[in-house]
Amino acid sequence: MMRRSLGWGLALAIGGAATTAAQAQGPATIDRIVAIVGVQPILASQLEEELAQAQASGQTVPQDSVGRAAWKRRVLTSLIETELLVQQAAHDTTVKVSEQEVQDAVEQTVRNVRGRFASETEFQQQLRLAAFGGVEEWRRWLGENQRREILRTRLLENLRQKEKIKPIQPSDGQMRAYWEENKGQTQRRPANVSFRQIVMLPQADSAARARGRATAESLLVVLRGGADFAELARRLSSDTATRDSGGSLGWFRRGTMVKAFEDAAFHLRPGDISNIVETDFGYHIIQVQRVQPAEVLARHILIAPEITPTQVEAARRLADSVRAALARGGSFDSLARLYSDENVPKLVEAVALTALGPEYQRLFAADSATGLKPVLELGATNSRPQFVVLDVTARQAEGEVTFDDVKDQIRSQLSQELGVRHYLDQLRRQTYIDFRL
Repeated sequence: MMRRSLGWGLALAIGGAATTAAQAQGPATIDRIVAIVGVQPILASQLEEELAQAQASGQTVPQDSVGRAAWKRRVLTSLIETELLVQQAAHDTTVKVSEQEVQDAVEQTVRNVRGRFASETEFQQQLRLAAFGGVEEWRRWLGENQRREILRTRLLENLRQKEKIKPIQPSDGQMRAYWEENKGQTQRRPANVSFRQIVMLPQADSAARARGRATAESLLVVLRGGADFAELARRLSSDTATRDSGGSLGWFRRGTMVKAFEDAAFHLRPGDISNIVETDFGYHIIQVQRVQPAEVLARHILIAPEITPTQVEAARRLADSVRAALARGGSFDSLARLYSDENVPKLVEAVALTALGPEYQRLFAADSATGLKPVLELGATNSRPQFVVLDVTARQAEGEVTFDDVKDQIRSQLSQELGVRHYLDQLRRQTYIDFRL
């Protein structure tokens, strides 16, 4: 069986520019089987693809023969584990992958990769160097890889939800070993801050809310009569972030939107238009465009009730009074339950300063102390600014990452990995595996 190596192609798909020495020398070699999982062979060319991907993504390749052999065994073991999961997913009727989502993933990869080349000629030349006959052949290859990755990921998600894969708490020794193995990949720790906050929004009065709902209900009648959803969103939506794109929210999963909004969105079928959905932001009309397991593609129109300067000032005074109560020793939890916007996190742990909004960054640049801060106003130029009562609990300067810095993240990540390893051990006992490397 003759098979060209696709190491270059895989490197291309992730933006790399590496190939194997064998490829550089020219003619394709006869492929061989390096492992069998069930009845499915894994070929030497597939292993070379994985090795090329690892190199292109920046992994250090051992230069000595013993180290390189061990590295190859680890990569082949990973291929075997992926094949085990893909085969299991194929037999699990609850794991479904649509052709549309595979094609969406392929198109996104194609757009990303094409954008890295100055011209179509350069792009086509790179495809030829990767031993692809053309774009369509590369697309087919991408499609198969995307399908397998989605199957693997979705199976693990389903098994975790059903608690068939449970986290296994690692020992301190396992955590230390994980740290030693991976610490060379960590970057410097950025300056970060931890704080707790109570975020307050100006509230529209009952008359403004009634007017907003009436507007949304009349708009819903027009939409269900066949009006163009995207055009009305561009003209009438109060959501400035999505208005220009016709209300498009893109693909989203549960946990990314406020609960009332996502509950409505996940109960709609493609093409359906929701009833009026009320949230703290106002009144939404949602149209779902496509659905796939655990994800929807949707757009919306937001009708936000009018907020007057009087209501903004009332929210400012409330924030001042909440801060004063906290300064007198009031319970943060009680005050947060009473006054804080439920859609904003109340506790923020070790977040990089650069990841925060500009108002936060200016405050922390001017004041490096911990403790209670003056009320912070977010979006002062907006019609509905936010007022934040902020209590800084810790600051940490930029520096080298230590084990203690990432211990909790290691525990969380490793506990998930150990759960998957336990499941893979069960699959290995049930499946014929011939390791031929």
